[in-house]
Order: sequence, then C-alpha cells, then structure tokens
Amino acid sequence: MIMKKLKVLLVDDDWKLRNLLRIYLSKEGFDTAQASDGSEAMMKIQSQPFDLVILDVMMPNMDGWEVCKSIRQTQSVPILMLTALGETKEKVQGLEIGADDYLTKPFDPEELIARVHALIRRASSVSSKQTANSVLNFPALTIDRDGHRVFVHDKPVELTHKEFDLFAALAKNSGRVLSREQLIEQIWGYDFEGDARVVDIHIKNIREKLKRSGLAYNPIQTTWGVGYKFEAEVRKP
Repeated sequence: MIMKKLKVLLVDDDWKLRNLLRIYLSKEGFDTAQASDGSEAMMKIQSQPFDLVILDVMMPNMDGWEVCKSIRQTQSVPILMLTALGETKEKVQGLEIGADDYLTKPFDPEELIARVHALIRRASSVSSKQTANSVLNFPALTIDRDGHRVFVHDKPVELTHKEFDLFAALAKNSGRVLSREQLIEQIWGYDFEGDARVVDIHIKNIREKLKRSGLAYNPIQTTWGVGYKFEAEVRKP
C-alpha cells in the first residue's frame, strides 16, 4: 500500500528560499507547492488541502499576517511563520492571529524540519484522540470534539485549531485547574520551546470570541498563580 505524501505549502517572495525549503522538505518525504505572495497562497489554499503552511511574514502587498488571518477564517491547518524580526512582540502578534509556531531567519535546516514534524505530529495526535459521540453540553454552549466545532446558542463559533484544542482540553477537565505547563504539554507537546504566554494569548482570544457570540458567562476562569479552570455555571453578581 502506497502512503500518501504529506503536502506543505511554501509561501515566500524569495524564490531562493522557497527552493531551499523545497529541497529540505523533499528529502524528508514531503510533497510541496509554492506561492510567491499572499494572493497566490490564498488561491492555492482555497483550491486544495494542505497538511502544513510555511508562511513568511514580510511580503509585499499582502503580508504573512494578513494571509494567516485569512486562512484562519476557514481552516485550521497548522501554520509555521518565518520572520526576520526577532522581537517578542512580533512573535506574539503571529500567535494572536492564529499561527501555531514561528521560526526566526536565518534558521538551521534541522530546526526547521524538527518544527515541521512536531506541528504535524501534534495535529495528528489531536485528531486521533478524538472519539465518536464526544459532545460536551453546557448552558448555551456545545463543544463537539469529534467534529471540532463549538456552538453558542446553536450558532457556530469560529476557533482556530489551537484555540479549539485548548478550549476542549479545559472543558473535558471541567472544574479542574490546569497549569500553563500542563496545557502546553497537552496541546503543543512536551518539546515545545516557545513562550508559555502563548496559552494566555489563546485564552484571551477564546474568551473574546465566546463573548461576541453571545455567551452570557465566561467559562474559562483564571486561578492566579496556578492556571485556568473551566466552569460552565453562570456566576451570580
């Protein structure tokens, strides 16, 4: 039986870098497609499925952040952002809009490949852990873990892949406080080397989306100095 190759979209306006990435990934058994700018990337993403997107930040016309936002409106495909900017605020911005990881240029090919494998492995692990009939029901809120969907008052809430995984992990452990380290290990994996604040960023985004969707209570409570806890009961003022 022939195994289907995993497909990666390479988005960068530098053709030399795209070609290098293609060589690195091809040696690892990946199939690749390329886009030289954001508009071309969106056309390819809308026309075919990808297992991972490697996305450069600094591109003319439509930059990587705009592309990332557009992808997250419809898809949860893992996104690895490449940036020449080493500032923490730039990396945080990428995580806030839905990126799963980032790598600062120049980078070592081995590190790139390691991060690619880690992102795909985590996405696959989350998918395999989902079981049939894994629907969690709370007041005005439904979390369909098998379908990877969230509903508030029966209307869908658009969460990114990582936002959903994080929200579902908290809901599954309703009433139990989970530390940032526990959440990172569950969602990003024990080998995650990024900033632990990524959890706070995603929690903030989830809360805002649930509030905009009309949920009258905040189901994610902060336990200061420890972590976060899911509570579905409406708290009285």
